Amino acid sequence: MSTTIDDVLPTAADCRKKSAEQEAERAADYARRYAVVEAEKKALLDRLGKGSGVSDEQRMERAAAIIKRAVSNGLTEVEVGRFPNALFTDKGRAINQQEAGWESTLTGLPKELYAFWKQHLQPRGYRLKFQIADWPGGMPGDISLSLSWGER
Repeated sequence: MSTTIDDVLPTAADCRKKSAEQEAERAADYARRYAVVEAEKKALLDRLGKGSGVSDEQRMERAAAIIKRAVSNGLTEVEVGRFPNALFTDKGRAINQQEAGWESTLTGLPKELYAFWKQHLQPRGYRLKFQIADWPGGMPGDISLSLSWGER
């Protein structure tokens, strides 16, 4: 049995076809992974955009535990949450610009936490700070929510 060049060496067209198939598979794999990530992001935004279902009593117990733990560690401020800027009607612009009425841009869980602070914690001297936590691509990213009780 003799071996021919066709048995050993693919044509350039065959090589291009194989390369194109591999590239298409990589692109399809990337698209599948991207779709999963986007679905997870959407689910997170949907969950955070709705009410938490946590009662004020439960929230008070959680806040007390967080504050007591922070105080025992010598802290006067603690980050209590970090949220995608998509939960803010203007993607965090009013917070970044420190505009009056910025709180009207809150939705979902951030809005709930702000209302809880306003009603229960602010009268006890606690301060609340919303700020841009990161800047991906030079644009406002996540927004952090910090609670503080130290001297100004």
